[in-house]
Amino acid sequence: MRENMSATMRAAVCVRPGGPEALEIREVPIPAVRDGWSLVRIQGAGLNRSELRTRQGYSPSVTFPRVLGIECVGIVADSTDPGIPEGTTVAAVMGEMGRQFDGGYAEYALLPNALLMPITTTLPWEVLAALPETYLTARGALGTLGIGPDAKGRLLIRGGTASVGMAAASIAAGYGVEIAATTRRPDKLGALTAAGVDHAVIDDGASLAASVHALWPEGPDYVLDLIGADTLVDSLRLVRRGGGVCMAGSLSGWVIPDFEPIAMIPSGTTLTAFHSDDCQGSAGAAVLQRVVHEVETGVYRPNLDRIFGLDDIAAAHHYMENNRAAGKLVVVP
Repeated sequence: MRENMSATMRAAVCVRPGGPEALEIREVPIPAVRDGWSLVRIQGAGLNRSELRTRQGYSPSVTFPRVLGIECVGIVADSTDPGIPEGTTVAAVMGEMGRQFDGGYAEYALLPNALLMPITTTLPWEVLAALPETYLTARGALGTLGIGPDAKGRLLIRGGTASVGMAAASIAAGYGVEIAATTRRPDKLGALTAAGVDHAVIDDGASLAASVHALWPEGPDYVLDLIGADTLVDSLRLVRRGGGVCMAGSLSGWVIPDFEPIAMIPSGTTLTAFHSDDCQGSAGAAVLQRVVHEVETGVYRPNLDRIFGLDDIAAAHHYMENNRAAGKLVVVP
């Protein structure tokens, strides 16, 4: 049965670039469906650092006011796709969601049919909401490095307590990879170990190379760099000659000033990247369903740090901005 399209909904609207106070809870009309788009009643949305940067005004293509949120899970309330009827549980990630059109920080979202990933699951909504962007990115980034089932070698994850880092550790541990992961905070070392990390390492900027080489004198075979711009060149120095570095996060920003590839990439070493736009819609549906199954059977941990209500979205952004999380943050309407 279709929802009452004359009704309103609650949404966290980013009214201008700024701090968390720029997120205001407002009563707004429920969007009307149109060809190629369906209405989803949102049951949970994962929080992501890219939303923090968009809120701060670092996404020049985004105009305000805007409902942020690059991912969500929920139930199709009004469908224009016979293959995804009303009542279907779905997830959606990326595709300019929360940027060019309103995203997951609301009770409903009008989304392109091409983004919808039907999911069969018994997981609670808050656990399901912790998975899509995080695990699709982690799986894709590891695959880009050539890390898969029965893989061998040594993996360094920089930014290990980020939700993608903890998901990557969970996946790589299942593959049999030896894992070291970094954090700047001693109180988060235990969370890394619980996620499947063999060696939890403090990254204070000065002694990381010594710590890593004490474990692996030649360096790791792979580095998954989730910090990004500030650490990528250093990661290229850390990885063993002929190894691979994948940048799949931007905790420190998106741009590397004065990057000189020939001077900064050691001969034979691979530098690659992974973007979760590569796993949206049908491209990610089967992978996400496998991830959901692995979480349901206890193979993967959801690594859910904290759940916020929609009214607490500003507090959630404060929590994220202050790097307090060890794992995924989720907001539920």
